Amino acid sequence: MAADEPLVLGIETSCDETGVGIVRGTTLLADAVASSVDTHARFGGVVPEIASRAHLEAMVPTIERALKEAGVSARDLDGIAVTSGPGLAGALLVGVSAAKAYAYALGKPLYGVNHLASHICVDQLEHGPLPEPTMALLVSGGHSSLLLAPDITSDVRPLGATIDDAAGEAFDKIARVLDLGFPGGPVIDRLAKEGDPAAIAFPRGLTGPRDAPYDFSFSGLKTSVARWIEAKRAAGEEVPVRDVAASFQEAVVDVLTRKAVRACKDEGVDHLMIGGGVAANSRLRALAQERCERAGVRLRVPRPKLCTDNGAMVAALGAEMVARNRLPSDLELSADSSLPVTEPHVPGAAHNHAHAHSHSHDHVHEISKDNLYS
Repeated sequence: MAADEPLVLGIETSCDETGVGIVRGTTLLADAVASSVDTHARFGGVVPEIASRAHLEAMVPTIERALKEAGVSARDLDGIAVTSGPGLAGALLVGVSAAKAYAYALGKPLYGVNHLASHICVDQLEHGPLPEPTMALLVSGGHSSLLLAPDITSDVRPLGATIDDAAGEAFDKIARVLDLGFPGGPVIDRLAKEGDPAAIAFPRGLTGPRDAPYDFSFSGLKTSVARWIEAKRAAGEEVPVRDVAASFQEAVVDVLTRKAVRACKDEGVDHLMIGGGVAANSRLRALAQERCERAGVRLRVPRPKLCTDNGAMVAALGAEMVARNRLPSDLELSADSSLPVTEPHVPGAAHNHAHAHSHSHDHVHEISKDNLYS
């Protein structure tokens, strides 16, 4: 870790995690998270308004905790990065507003970055600089995507994506049918270890010869599993929960890994990065490792804590933006709930940026700085 590497704070509020990370270059200094998942569990899923309020309450304490953990002052930062999309509009707005306030008060450049590109970039904190191009499989509650990234700061190309339910969404819905609570991923992963993945032949969506080679579909699988469970209950039979969990999970990870390895071969890329919350799934990791080894593909998967939503991934992409001299965002940056993955960050106009950061410190600016960091 060199002292001249960019020191960046990242803020992530796209869903129900208030994440604040601090990195220097590709070295993680702090990763503070405040989660509202227990509150949402009562409703069986994330409630956007509750998530937004929780972010608002957690923001300043989580930022202060991250600065203390990293052992740095806010004045030392070289930039502030924030997820500007995609995600829940209200939740994103809290993070973007906070980042803008801190950037303005501290006189630091602001970088609005893409949530999905951040999930790829976080692997730099675990395994060093990303290869170029990087092949990435991102799987979470909101996304299932195959992406090719020749340059994570400016060039991310979608090869395939889910056409209906995301993988994580399917896990949550099946867990609900099985009365396992929310979120569904961890509990299904745990129960599946005690079940037989070959017990029930659930369908593999979009795997026919005429189907889109890199797209995903889990809605049909979800319906098939739900109907199988309903039929058992209607017949008065006991549902073999562990076998259902294992067979369902196998159907999901079989398709994900098969398509990802195929994309690597087709594109001539000798490695695969897997990110997103579902990347914490133990069976996905094991099957991906097995298939990658067989195909001569090197697998890169961050540790589970870095796979779920966190501020470290936003800081990692922000640091890369600073290192590559990408144009910062304007202070007029807004939240974009449907920001496309082809836009890794939201640059501002050069003249607007010059105006925002080279103006004389007016009275409000000075008061803000004194109040925040006297």
